[in-house]
Amino acid sequence: MTIHYVDQQRIFHLQAAQTSYIFQVADNGQLLHLYWGKRLRNYSAVANRYVPETRAFGTQSPFGDTLVSPETVPAECPVFGTGDYRTPMLHAQFEDGSTVSQFVYEAHQLYKGKPQLQGLPATYVEQEAEADTLEIVLRDPLTGLKALLLYTVFRDINAITRSVRLMNAGTQPIRLHKVLSASLDLPQAGYDLLHLHGSWARERSVERVRLTPGTKSIESRRGASSHQHNPFIAVMEPDAGEDHGQVYSMNLVYSGNFVAETEVDSFGSLRMNIGVNPFDFSWLLEAGEAFQSPEAVLVHSAQGLGEMSRTYHKLYRTRLCRGKYRDATRPVLINNWEATYFDFNAAKIEQIAEAAGELGIELFVLDDGWFGERHNDASSLGDWFVNEKKLPGGLKQLAERVHAQGLQFGLWFEPEMISPDSELYEAHPDWCLHVNGRDRSPSRNQFVLDLSRSEVRKEITKRLKDILQSAPITYVKWDMNRHMSEVGSAALPPGRQRETAHRYMLGLYEMLEEMTSAFPDILFESCSGGGGRFDPGILYYMPQTWTSDNTDAVSRLYIQYGTSIVYPISSTGAHISAVPNHQLGRTTSLEMRGHVAMTGNFGYELDLSAFTEEERALSKEQIAAYKRYRELIQFGEHYRLVSPFEGNAASWMIVSQDQTEAILLFAHILAEPNVSRLRVRLKGLDELADYRLQSLGDLPVDGVFGGDELMQAGLLLPAMKRDFSSVLVHLTQV
Repeated sequence: MTIHYVDQQRIFHLQAAQTSYIFQVADNGQLLHLYWGKRLRNYSAVANRYVPETRAFGTQSPFGDTLVSPETVPAECPVFGTGDYRTPMLHAQFEDGSTVSQFVYEAHQLYKGKPQLQGLPATYVEQEAEADTLEIVLRDPLTGLKALLLYTVFRDINAITRSVRLMNAGTQPIRLHKVLSASLDLPQAGYDLLHLHGSWARERSVERVRLTPGTKSIESRRGASSHQHNPFIAVMEPDAGEDHGQVYSMNLVYSGNFVAETEVDSFGSLRMNIGVNPFDFSWLLEAGEAFQSPEAVLVHSAQGLGEMSRTYHKLYRTRLCRGKYRDATRPVLINNWEATYFDFNAAKIEQIAEAAGELGIELFVLDDGWFGERHNDASSLGDWFVNEKKLPGGLKQLAERVHAQGLQFGLWFEPEMISPDSELYEAHPDWCLHVNGRDRSPSRNQFVLDLSRSEVRKEITKRLKDILQSAPITYVKWDMNRHMSEVGSAALPPGRQRETAHRYMLGLYEMLEEMTSAFPDILFESCSGGGGRFDPGILYYMPQTWTSDNTDAVSRLYIQYGTSIVYPISSTGAHISAVPNHQLGRTTSLEMRGHVAMTGNFGYELDLSAFTEEERALSKEQIAAYKRYRELIQFGEHYRLVSPFEGNAASWMIVSQDQTEAILLFAHILAEPNVSRLRVRLKGLDELADYRLQSLGDLPVDGVFGGDELMQAGLLLPAMKRDFSSVLVHLTQV
């Protein structure tokens, strides 16, 4: 059992692979957080007990035979109203209008395995022995509101998950204003905060700042996890780096509005919170009803960010992603979007597919423009019927023509949206999110369908199923190209309008569960204007995400580096596109574009039929090499070597589980005159083994080196005398 309960001191000691997480039931029934960090054999409840304190201008509450100021208590489940002035985890309003609650311990239960969360994505186990779960029931004696705190500890993965289920065991309705998934108090606040921010086309930029007094909020209010912020935060010791130092992190398994908070109080302690964003949220909980929060994944690392990242990677790759493609290598694909945009016909598609087949590409993906009267982005979303004027014989005939070139056939959808210029909108103008009497603000000439409504989900799901059953389709790109505005539902009463955004997410998850279950042999890839919904909630249904609409190789160094802080390579879509790049106008070599894209799920987004003979030859070599090494690339251990956010280069490597082979990428962004050759120290290799290095490009990096030499002395790289130079190297143990 990885969870130990010491009855005499009423202490819970949770032990993941290398982590201890400890809290206690105090004499007044409150849960006290005692420790989160490197795994301990035991915990001394006497030497490391919580000592009650009082503060000037602080309230005083009974704490056994003494008094305590609640704002000094390291709370495991902080609530509002009784003198803890820090930001709470739970905030509810009762029938008398008051918002004061006070939870006390009632009972707990320990068992093997991990339960599912009703209606929500979450990590899982395949065997009960993989994890242990603790359920703690807290109750508010006055109102009957109960909180079921759920903790799961993975035995062989250094992760702990938390969530809360609120149950109205009283007789009167309760309105929930804030329900976060995890909160904990650390005894000191001398940390740096690391988070991932950005915008469309520059997602998941890494920012590290020193924590200062006050609250720092990383959040989305856009109806999606968003390009702007990712539902992840980490605090780390100031001297911590990739390979050393303490890191404490939280990631939310949710795809909608979220908040991740750090609060440094006036006494120098730190509170971390994560959960559904309380902004414009409330939930009416009738007597007998329950509300389940999303799951938060907590990872501590005593050896820096690299170890933290690899923990998330392993957990998400093996116990969050599901289905046939979780453990299967992903196909090399060609997507026609940047090759044709909306301007294509069946002959053009077949031409691109023929060129792709000759290069060894395995999958053709037909992007936007195949349905309704979709000749630009101004119409037809929701009208999921094939435009046979553009594609005579429909998708089935087109798919057969693509198959004749040796490729599988995939398709783009944007199921969550509706165009004002569409048959669906003409028939059901109330099916989009809107507020009666208010203007409806379009974005990309479209509105968001109200997926909180079962009739909307049912109709869209039927239309998607009809299409997917009409042709041999093995891949779906599920896109979502606008965020929410005028958030309201025609199907909800006035008192429940602020439930709309969360009900939308529950509806989306229900829809995704139905679709992915109905078509288990289809590889689903998520997209939201690129990486605008790259989060664990979506990965539960779709094992990979289109990382960014920005396919420029230099930009992708930053984007893919930042993405790797939390998410595994197997979840990362990375393609070669045309130059000058369509987003930036930058020109980079096909070699560098290939090197960067080959460290993800590899593909192309350009007109292959326009390639020169030289480009065709190089692409054929790259595709063959990627096929040889893609199992290593997609499922190996990821090590970051050089950060593009800190200089003029980027480097990372992927090492096989048994350390017998690896792939190394090094990219130099801008050339510099009169400088020494660069050297990079490798990671993750067997120090006692020798490795043969083979360059997969024009710049020579060859020879046999000891693993210890490569990691300690480093690898001297060839001279890079032009902008945007890169090397990709395969290492094999000899």
